[in-house]
Amino acid sequence: MDFILHRYKNLTVLLVVIAAQLVLLAYQVKSNQDMRLIRVWSVTAITPVARLVELIRGGTAGFMKDYFILLDAREENRRLRQEMGRIKLENQFLQTELSTADRARALAAFQSRTPSQTLAARIIANATGANSKVVYIDRGAAAGVQPGMAVVTPDGIVGKVIAVYPTASQVMLITDPSFAAGVISQKYRVHGTLKGQGHGTLIVDYVPSELKVEVGEKFFTSGDDRIFPKGLPVGEVKVVRPGRSYKEIFVAPSGFSQGLEEVLVIVNGVHQVIPGATPEQVPYHVLPAPELEPEKPSPATVTEGPATEADRLKQHYLRLGQAQGVHYGVAGRIPDFNAPIDPPNPPTSSETGPQGAPPRQ
Repeated sequence: MDFILHRYKNLTVLLVVIAAQLVLLAYQVKSNQDMRLIRVWSVTAITPVARLVELIRGGTAGFMKDYFILLDAREENRRLRQEMGRIKLENQFLQTELSTADRARALAAFQSRTPSQTLAARIIANATGANSKVVYIDRGAAAGVQPGMAVVTPDGIVGKVIAVYPTASQVMLITDPSFAAGVISQKYRVHGTLKGQGHGTLIVDYVPSELKVEVGEKFFTSGDDRIFPKGLPVGEVKVVRPGRSYKEIFVAPSGFSQGLEEVLVIVNGVHQVIPGATPEQVPYHVLPAPELEPEKPSPATVTEGPATEADRLKQHYLRLGQAQGVHYGVAGRIPDFNAPIDPPNPPTSSETGPQGAPPRQ
């Protein structure tokens, strides 16, 4: 640097002198707007730099502002997510409580409607096993539960009690492969045997191929198994297939439609009437009754003799009682119905009293 200044010393001095002269000139000279020229030059030179500085400052301030806004938005988003999670939990809890209340009302309504004596119970556990369809309820021998009792819901049958403990019972569901119950169709009154298959669909077996069963028809318990009272809903027919000897009928159970949490144990079953249409009746026509001729007496007024076998038998026993001195309907000895009697003259209306009364003496 010193070498350059030493080499160009005269030129440097010249440039400094010229710059000083220009500054003095600009300080003294004014522009058309009565403004010193040096000020115009200074502003013109500083404006791009100031614009650049302001641009950098504005961008930095906007970035920092957006950054802090994003921080606030992230915090607000986190808070809203927590609030939404809490509301979802409360909603699920309220829905669960509402479902429980609905099931409780349905159970109470079913208990008041059904003639059978029932006992409310809650499912507390499921049995382990690949094909096991067994649950445990919180009612046992202390509550009066016995093996073989039916377990139902307001929507349909669920299973039967297979083991009883002091405070709990084991229930086999109708979907268990070893389950069987007697059923009858609603429309055509077709009897069959309901069987479980290990999954959600049941099968009705032993229905002859010539009998009629339609898709959508409902099955009810028939009471033939002496476990389920007659008239309890079972399910709706989904598939009907013809077979060589028996139809293949697949039924969707109706007792599981609302889930299994609360059930009813039938302590004392009473048969019910199966709802729905009865089998079609054969139409018949009734002819008008013939008019009686006014001059002929009514057959009911003819008293010439017994008109039917029942009347002849009645007169025979009356004569038998008269012969042995026995009055029917009065405590005493029993007549000998095999003893012979003399055939007297037929009694007239004045000799015999009202129907079923002993003859007048």
